[in-house]
Amino acid sequence: MGSPLLLGPMLRYVDETSASIWVETRADCVVSVHSEGRSWQARSFAVHDHHFALVEVEGLEPGSVSPYVVEIDGTSVWPDPASEYPASVIATRAPGRRSRLAYGSCRTSVNHDRSGNRTHGVDSLRAFALAVADGREARPDLLLFLGDQVYADSTTKEMQAFIRARRDIHEEPGKELKDFEEYAHLYQLAWSDEANRWLLSCVPSAMIFDDHDIRDDWNASLDWKRKMEATTWWHERIVAGLASYWVYQHLGNLSPRERAADEIWQQLSGRHDNASRDLTAALDEFADRCDQDPNSCRWSYSRDLDETRLIVLDSRVARDLSPSARGLLNDRELTWFDSHLQGGFRHVLIATSLPFLLPLGLHHVEAWDEAIAQGAWGRLAAWVGERLRRAFDLEHWAAFQNSFQAVAAMATDLADGARGPSPLTVTFLSGDVHFSYLAEVERQNGSRIVQAVCSPMRNPLPRFLRWFSVVMSYGAATPLGAAAAHSAKVADPPFRWKTVKGPWFDNNLALLQDGPDGLTMTWHTGVVEDGDELHPRLEVVASITVPAKRDSAVSS
Repeated sequence: MGSPLLLGPMLRYVDETSASIWVETRADCVVSVHSEGRSWQARSFAVHDHHFALVEVEGLEPGSVSPYVVEIDGTSVWPDPASEYPASVIATRAPGRRSRLAYGSCRTSVNHDRSGNRTHGVDSLRAFALAVADGREARPDLLLFLGDQVYADSTTKEMQAFIRARRDIHEEPGKELKDFEEYAHLYQLAWSDEANRWLLSCVPSAMIFDDHDIRDDWNASLDWKRKMEATTWWHERIVAGLASYWVYQHLGNLSPRERAADEIWQQLSGRHDNASRDLTAALDEFADRCDQDPNSCRWSYSRDLDETRLIVLDSRVARDLSPSARGLLNDRELTWFDSHLQGGFRHVLIATSLPFLLPLGLHHVEAWDEAIAQGAWGRLAAWVGERLRRAFDLEHWAAFQNSFQAVAAMATDLADGARGPSPLTVTFLSGDVHFSYLAEVERQNGSRIVQAVCSPMRNPLPRFLRWFSVVMSYGAATPLGAAAAHSAKVADPPFRWKTVKGPWFDNNLALLQDGPDGLTMTWHTGVVEDGDELHPRLEVVASITVPAKRDSAVSS
């Protein structure tokens, strides 16, 4: 039958004295974590006949590094005695230590052999895991996944084989995911590789969804949503997608205090019998309610990493799609973001799966398309604008001008010191677009405002689409897009920005290091040498320092 441990352990939320360790098990059980003579345990809970546990490890020393083992019902299940990787550890945060963070988005799950690397490129996350295991890279304080960890709508051959074994793949939704069982299998494909599994067992991780976690262009417009709701399969899909996201990703994002306040988690408090620890009905109802009423839930969260504040934004569920108040963040979410966007930190990081600052040409095109889709040029042009939006994924921040203008004003206030002592940088971290770059707002005074994109981790664009992306984002698209936006009476952005570095299209994982000279960002890719597909070398694609001092230039 194999190990009773199906997935994990995954080290999730970690602070100075506590850590959360998540697992999926094959059956109802008690999961225990043991470290340096102490132990902590948790009873599993069930969702759609799958079993999970989250062990809260408490009372640790700040700045400590502690190896740990996992047992299920008293039997050791992690680490595997035959494993070639170092011991898994819990590394708590140390007061005063400046942050080192890794991030990226868009990662498909295919084999790491020659065939998989030929079609999808080398997995940059796996190349990084191997480098950390060998001591060639230090463990970061956090791994931040900015969406599309799983692709529910564009499935691999391995996923399709699982689907065919349980239903007719020629009936809707075809090769796309249908229900929770299929999502559970997709997460197994994503997180079972030994190198990545080891990395996730000893580096804390934080996550947020993007469209492919559910479906391409998820919530691009009210028209898109109504079209999906008219299908026979969408309701089951959205409920399964959000329910599985809560279990596999969101639960571990929460601090112990936030988790204790979570309405689903509260249902487990004090309950030990099997029936009362089945969250299926409650979680499905919650997921359905979140889709229908985004004001009833919150997926965004904020963490303070010593001198750095990290704000992770939900840019999918929290949208307001009503034509009169269209926004990428609804009023409730915008108010929450406003309350967390404060000065007094060395750096403020705003993590949003969609780039806030697109290349200017693409920004103008998306703003123009939103305007005509909203009726600026009449009904026929509105029909065309809606089709263009879906065909070319024109649904980033620029395509939600109300939200873009509001957040741009907030970021400027923060950078100018209107929200407390201004940070050195206000940095937007994003993915989604399948190319990476660094952009900076043109400012003479105050904090730097930058956009750092890392995408994809493993899902490169075909070469002909790379040229299309460059043409759409740069070159003639900039003046033409601006002219089109003006013709549709779109307001100018409150500031200008330019691309400092990029674009490049490699599979990448980015590292962000706060140092005395400023914020250093380094993009890494995996390179196969001498035909050794399973042990790619980690190679630097670009390295850029955003200096701490305003009178210094961005350096490479």
